[in-house]
Amino acid sequence: MEDVLGYAGRRVVVTGAASGMGAATAQLLVDLGARVTAIDVNPTKAPVDRALQVDLRDRAAIEAAAEAIEGPVEGYFGCAGLPGPPFSDLDVMLVNFVGARYLIELVLPKIPAGGAIAVVASNAAMGWQLQLPQLMELVTADGFDAGRKWCEKHLEDLGSDAYSLSKKVVNAWVASRAATLITEGVRLNCINPGPTNTAMMPHFVEYAGQEVLDAFVGPIGRQSTAEEQAWPLVFLNSPRSSYVNGEAFTTDGGFFGAVQTGQIDLAKQFGGAGQ
Repeated sequence: MEDVLGYAGRRVVVTGAASGMGAATAQLLVDLGARVTAIDVNPTKAPVDRALQVDLRDRAAIEAAAEAIEGPVEGYFGCAGLPGPPFSDLDVMLVNFVGARYLIELVLPKIPAGGAIAVVASNAAMGWQLQLPQLMELVTADGFDAGRKWCEKHLEDLGSDAYSLSKKVVNAWVASRAATLITEGVRLNCINPGPTNTAMMPHFVEYAGQEVLDAFVGPIGRQSTAEEQAWPLVFLNSPRSSYVNGEAFTTDGGFFGAVQTGQIDLAKQFGGAGQ
């Protein structure tokens, strides 16, 4: 594959690399000639340079992984995630944000100027700006233990499912942290995918219902593939995207645009859910 995005020989990390968007991202990066360290709680199938089995709910495991990752890390792809039930709300928050962020912060000293981080959020985070004061409480809870403590204290009274909440926090963190990281020459962005055909999808259907998932597909009329989400991540972390920072890249086939222009009325479809 022609390396127009400048990945040949670059050392990168992909979390959630055993399945879904993470697996697709890891494979694309291998094909582009990058040296990939894959991180997941499950074994990774892509022919990566190195694979580490890590549970993002476990502080000690995160710290051991950060120690083991070889630098420099020129691209970091945060794709690990849990969908909600059958996992507990706390597990979802730890994997999707608290543990994920903790690993990134520990790896940061190995990311040189010119490096970049891209993480996966979701279009389920729409309207996160309306909850910004609450979200920033967790964003500013420094470290793994403080983040976990905040979740244990506040999850029950936030009136939002843990999956959506975790993705709203990711958006708030990216918007906030990107402004400080860029002063060190490191970029931070996220994507907000719509429904994607991965192993998570049956869990979403069981929890939210097929009707809700179909509504979130929007005007494009189909779910995306994991590879269709992996390419935007690879684009964001490419050295060719050197002026793209703090971006929430909506990769949902036009759903959010249709909502913004009144072509989809969330209040009618979900009784106000998703706002």
